Amino acid sequence: MNAEEGILDPAKAKLIEKAAQYLLDLPTSQLMKDFPLHVYQTGSGTQTNMNVNEVISHVAHQINDKITIIPNDDVNESQSSNDTFPTAMNIAGIEAINQLIPELNHLIQVLEKLEKKYWDVVKIGRTHLQDATPITFGQEMSGWVSTIKHDLEFIQLNAKGLLELPIGGTAVGTGLNTHPGFDQEMVTALSEKYDCDFKVENKFYGLASHSALVVTHGAIRTLATDLMKISNDIRFLASDPRAGYGEITIPANEPGSSIMPGKVNPTQTEAMTMADAKIMGNDTTIEIANSQGNFEMNVYKPLIISTFLESVELLTGLLPNYTDKMISGIKVNQQEMKKTS
Repeated sequence: MNAEEGILDPAKAKLIEKAAQYLLDLPTSQLMKDFPLHVYQTGSGTQTNMNVNEVISHVAHQINDKITIIPNDDVNESQSSNDTFPTAMNIAGIEAINQLIPELNHLIQVLEKLEKKYWDVVKIGRTHLQDATPITFGQEMSGWVSTIKHDLEFIQLNAKGLLELPIGGTAVGTGLNTHPGFDQEMVTALSEKYDCDFKVENKFYGLASHSALVVTHGAIRTLATDLMKISNDIRFLASDPRAGYGEITIPANEPGSSIMPGKVNPTQTEAMTMADAKIMGNDTTIEIANSQGNFEMNVYKPLIISTFLESVELLTGLLPNYTDKMISGIKVNQQEMKKTS
């Protein structure tokens, strides 16, 4: 774009593109040694932005040492850390959510199968931890299904806010040092690259506030609270073999105890509830960090996106085992349910 507008020499532009594509094609593990910076840096992410520019410049030199590429003047042309970093934050957030969604859909599908299988199995309902009126286990599970479906809807709805990109705002949102239309050209190109409907919106907002990440993480936190509730229900219902509720059994992924035969520890629920607790704490971190916008810029950007990605990646990583090694293996102990119903 800079080359098309005559701002950047076409030969330099092509070399920068080639170097960037080379880096994008490398595995993450190979890239990390060239990006050693800690999350705890300047609040605008400037060190990370310049780290990227310098690595691109270095790779460009390795490809063609006859053309000099200056990190700040060439690679960063028409840009500022203040608009590129929050743009990258939103894109990273969308990409992470897109990895989480299939895992949630898989959990919903497995729960729906169990709901249908056990729809007519009658058991006692419980409120206030006391016996209430009868319910079927399928009906109980339908509540879990609906809960996760609603959480998925909340996440997708709130994540739409991440489609608004502040690219082209440069230092304070005014677009100083960019050519007219640069923002829309960038958003169009990024939309094609990531197959998303990115938008140009108010760039002063995009630099100073990250409320879209806050509300999206709030939906992630809500999902975590619901997963904790469901996980606790499962481990209580599976408590056994003699003195617990014993209404369901869960898979024994590993020996429960060397001295207590028959003991099946609910390890998958414990892993999930620990992650849930972490995510709830992360939500507080993000809320506080977003409040630290001083005048034209939030200065906690690296912390916000690092914490956001940690939460989403925790769930994305845990859900396959949670679903396949525990939820899918739930079996009803119908005799035990009959005793109480």
